[in-house]
Amino acid sequence: MIQRSDRPPLQREAIVAAARALICEGGLEALSLRRLAERLGVTAPALYAHVRDKTDLLRAVAEGEFAALVAAYAEVEDREPLDRMRAHARAYIAVARDEPEMFRVMVLFPPELGPADVPDDAELPAATAAFALAAGAVEEAAAGGAIATDDVLLTTLTFFAAAHGVATVLGLGFGLPPDLEDQMIDEMLDRLIAGYRTPVVSSVRL
Repeated sequence: MIQRSDRPPLQREAIVAAARALICEGGLEALSLRRLAERLGVTAPALYAHVRDKTDLLRAVAEGEFAALVAAYAEVEDREPLDRMRAHARAYIAVARDEPEMFRVMVLFPPELGPADVPDDAELPAATAAFALAAGAVEEAAAGGAIATDDVLLTTLTFFAAAHGVATVLGLGFGLPPDLEDQMIDEMLDRLIAGYRTPVVSSVRL
């Protein structure tokens, strides 16, 4: 007699969700196909019908996190460009504050930037989509005269580098009070935007 298992059929979505849970609980180093198989109650070889390898698994986890970030960016699309630039930076930093291990996974997969030589297996469409939304806000701010820049890509990268730097510092475990962390984010954004603001040319002749 054939015994039927009550366990539902293994699906890629369930595997990715379990991998995400393992990373959140024990850090990026806690993820292995063996541990993942044990959590799902299957053998490790059974996973290969749904994922190629650990990199493929991490890529799928990152895809979901970037999709959530894109959704957060999309929620502020009706705001003025400078407000969007601030909101994008805060949403990106919020990932590092709220989900530090997911942030570590996301930075493994860079966006496609055009001039950069990103390996095909590293570039992530959702990461590229998030960067494109950020670049769109910078481009609109420049076109509307809110900031002065001759290179939208360079300016977008500069804002990204600043946000990533703050996010990284907040993940170092200094135990800073939340209010001070918020002040640091505001300071970074205020100073950076002030530096890019279009100079006001006085019409008064001396």
